[in-house]
Amino acid sequence: MKERQYPAAPRDVYLFATCLVDLFVPEAGLDAVRLLEREGLVVHFPHEQSCCGQPAYSSGNPEQARDVARAQLDLFSKPWPVIVPSGSCAGMMRHHWPKLFADEPAMAEKARELGERVYELSEFLLRVLHIELPSTTDAPAEHVVLHTSCAARREMGTRVHGVELVDALPGVTRIEHERESECCGFGGTFSLKHPDISGAMVRDKVASACATGCERIVSADCGCLLNIGHAARHQDAPIEVEHLASFLWRRTQDPTARNEGKGGKA
Repeated sequence: MKERQYPAAPRDVYLFATCLVDLFVPEAGLDAVRLLEREGLVVHFPHEQSCCGQPAYSSGNPEQARDVARAQLDLFSKPWPVIVPSGSCAGMMRHHWPKLFADEPAMAEKARELGERVYELSEFLLRVLHIELPSTTDAPAEHVVLHTSCAARREMGTRVHGVELVDALPGVTRIEHERESECCGFGGTFSLKHPDISGAMVRDKVASACATGCERIVSADCGCLLNIGHAARHQDAPIEVEHLASFLWRRTQDPTARNEGKGGKA
């Protein structure tokens, strides 16, 4: 993976929340906004945004993915970073949107320019904002495992960012387990087309995490979290799941601060 050059911290950023955050885990999006606003940024949220097009693209339907991407390109017209609380969606926007428009040079250039401004949340917090986490906390100690989606690992290199952030949190012990690098079995439409294989993969993932004695699985990808969390509940496994944005916010705030976030700006 080509080493990325990082800009100075900006004043304004866009948030691309992803469809899964919007529909299933809105608190993760709100906590991402809170983290960014706490660092002094103005967060802009274009309300017309929808999906990154990854489900269609990974299912072999580039035409539909192109239509979805085309509808998003003009929503982020200012030269501001686009922050995405999902490594897989960020990878789709940064690396695959330009490919979708290979036969349309003007659109391909627009997609490439936008892709250069796309950052996964934890990457942006660390490499652009150089976030400083507190050295002490009143929060109770927690043992967690970190899950990084396959696409986030390959395309955005985000595991290193998640590890660095979690390891910097006081009172948090991150435990590695033998199936940490394996896919959780979600894979977007893979879990629908091959439910037996997907189910076996996520059962192995949950069992391996539980074997560490941890209380929580933390991830920056909602698809994986929904899959793992559902499997854990189905198995009555003694483990919780939480998006990295919410985990970071919760571990670095007073309990009364959760409702003080201002929300994004249109």
